[in-house]
This record gives sequence, structure tokens and C-alpha cells, in this order.
Amino acid sequence: MKFKLDQTDQSILDMLIENTRTPFTDIAKKHGISAGTVHVRVKKMEEAGIITGSSLRLDYEKLGYSFIAYVGIYLQKTSQTQFVLERISEIPFVTVAHVTTGKFNIFCKIRAKNTSHAKDVIYAIDDIEGVTRTETMISLEESINDKKRLMHSIFRTL
Repeated sequence: MKFKLDQTDQSILDMLIENTRTPFTDIAKKHGISAGTVHVRVKKMEEAGIITGSSLRLDYEKLGYSFIAYVGIYLQKTSQTQFVLERISEIPFVTVAHVTTGKFNIFCKIRAKNTSHAKDVIYAIDDIEGVTRTETMISLEESINDKKRLMHSIFRTL
């Protein structure tokens, strides 16, 4: 069964994406509905799998982890993908990993304190059995990170 989002659902999602900690009472006031109604709508979106938890955004720069790099990983054999992913998941500074087509078998995002720390993380990846080599790109700046633009584009197609 496909869940149909109406304008109120979309607006609730919009506010929650902006700040997942927005109280239901604040959302209710903005929409002229009760907090109970907001709760019921959010619960229905959770049950439909549209909302799957909530997240917390951290200011990594203030925490000392402002260095971002992307690491493309070449594997000896594609059949080693799961094994390598399991080893990568043990490195806490690898924050995202994708199995990809094209140039790399796996593509990762890492966060580090500085270039020296990033080097250590990259060497740890490179030391994983099955990894033949890596290729790293340093992020100079995260220019766009906007989930709301995608969300609004999806809403226009519903």
C-alpha cells in the first residue's frame, strides 16, 4: 500500500527536516492543528516507512574533525566486497561507504583531524586484505548539503 502525503504531511516533514527536535506543539501551532494530530500523522509516516528515525547534525569543525576526504577503493576481486566493507566499518573515521560501479569498487567519505590523521585512516583502508589500491580526493569545502531541495522536488512529482 502506497502512503499518500498531503500538503500538511509535506509541511510537517519540511519542519522536521529543518530541525528534527521541533516540538509537535510548535508544528501544530504553525498549521492550526492539534499536537495530537501532528503526532498521529508522524506515526503514520513512520509506519509507512517514510520517516525512519531522526538524526542529529554535528559541527565537526568545532569537534576538531573538519578535514573531509573521499577515498575510491579498488579491490582485487569483486567477491571481496562484503569482507572489505566489514573491515571498513571498523574504522570509525569512515562515515559513508558506497558499493559503486565504474572506476572504484567502493567509494568512502572520511572525516579526520588533519592531513596526517587522514593519511593514517587511508593507510588503514589500504592495509585491508583485498584492497589493491586507493585513490583519494580532498574536499576543499562542502558547498551543497540540502536534503530539503530533493524533498521538495519529490513532493512536486507526487
